[in-house]
Amino acid sequence: MNLYALLYERFAAAFDRPALALHGGGDGSGSVTWTYGDLDRASAGFATALRRRGVAPGDRVLVQVPKSPEAVALYLGVLRCGGVYVPLNTAYTEREVAFFSGDASPRVVVGAEVDGPLGVDIDALRSEAPAQDAEPTIEPRDDDDLAAICYTSGTTGRSKGATITHHNLTSNALALHRIWGFEPGDVLLHALPIFHVHGLFVALHTAFLNASKVLFLPKFDAAEVRRLLPEATVLMGVPTFYSRLLAEPGFGSADCESIRLFVSGSAPLTEAVFGDFRARTGHRILERYGMTEAGMITSNPLNGERVAGTVGFPLPDVEVRAVGEDGAEVPAGEVGTLEIRGPNLFAGYWGLPDKTAAEMRGDGFFVTGDLASVDGEGRVTLVGRDKDLIIAGGFNVYPKEVEDRLDEIAGVAESAVIGAPHADLGEGVVAVLVAEGKPLEDDTLRAALDAGLARYKHPRRCFWVDELPRNAMGKVQKNVLRERYRDAYDG
Repeated sequence: MNLYALLYERFAAAFDRPALALHGGGDGSGSVTWTYGDLDRASAGFATALRRRGVAPGDRVLVQVPKSPEAVALYLGVLRCGGVYVPLNTAYTEREVAFFSGDASPRVVVGAEVDGPLGVDIDALRSEAPAQDAEPTIEPRDDDDLAAICYTSGTTGRSKGATITHHNLTSNALALHRIWGFEPGDVLLHALPIFHVHGLFVALHTAFLNASKVLFLPKFDAAEVRRLLPEATVLMGVPTFYSRLLAEPGFGSADCESIRLFVSGSAPLTEAVFGDFRARTGHRILERYGMTEAGMITSNPLNGERVAGTVGFPLPDVEVRAVGEDGAEVPAGEVGTLEIRGPNLFAGYWGLPDKTAAEMRGDGFFVTGDLASVDGEGRVTLVGRDKDLIIAGGFNVYPKEVEDRLDEIAGVAESAVIGAPHADLGEGVVAVLVAEGKPLEDDTLRAALDAGLARYKHPRRCFWVDELPRNAMGKVQKNVLRERYRDAYDG
């Protein structure tokens, strides 16, 4: 069915209950609460406005807007009218957005500053269908119909649109709602972005299936999250959330008395943070593992041992295996490339059938590109990546994209981008550069990158060398660079 039809079933019995409580300041000023009835009516208004703009079932709606209750209602409105939601990071530059728009061929582009006949501001779009004119119809959808396209990149730098069906989202949401033990009275503290699978699909879908109140923060602020923890029962975050809470003076068990579940994902949680958090608060953070192409794949158990450094067991109906270079499954406990299969697995890459075929096995397993071991009980431990992906503060940074921008800058002969351990972000971006003449100042590099690259992708450390290390085939030896600059963020 249409995912929104399932959510509506839960909303209908809770129209008068709080859905999104937007907190605007540390003193509670500027706070606004939307009920589930408000959210449903606003989604109907957006759906009506989109239909009037020609959005038919299957049409893409590209969205780059700040986090807000209106943005959530827009997402639900796209589902409601049968459209395909295409969320974009609000940090993307005009150049980056132009690529996504060209690739997805959207019927409508919603953003604060969008030029062209397809563009509309979110407030203007909402005003096009006042509540009294809204059409409450929920467009019927089949399991295999697309609900969203979420862009992810590879080491080639070519962004790929992962096509996600209504069934992918529904199956994953129902499974997580069950295995994480959502119960009446649960309140979710939400400080994640909503252009990302974690904040949009994992956090909101599980809360909405529960008709829970969501404490909705514009962004993560350690002091504000700490202030609101006593009002919540669940917090979902990236490892950076937990390291920054631990850095708060006096933070400890008294702050967490109402919390029944802390969840971490989107980047590896270090054993040190897991241990420090448990010692300070008495809580064992539940680490899980997912990716854009499959939503959530594994999770440490709600009841049972949560082992630091592991990502737990496959979700119900999800299969995992670790395979060697020959494609055969390796023995339990040995490291191989992780492959997965299940109802959560995406339908393929938008407009890239060859790329889809290259990463799908004949028996339906998807090659994740992550290196992992699976023990005799089925518990998964990630040990690295066979791609050069950097995860900084929960956000994916693909070196090739950054290198391409660096190489366009006058004065840069060539570049190599790697990740290095970072106490706060997990990994920090590092650029190793060869100059054409005199090395450039960091401020000059940063200014040049600002024109076409989101700030979270910028290198925070830059090193100039006479030449990059290469193997006999001329390929840059990034393993050498990672070892050489592994202490780039120390001190």
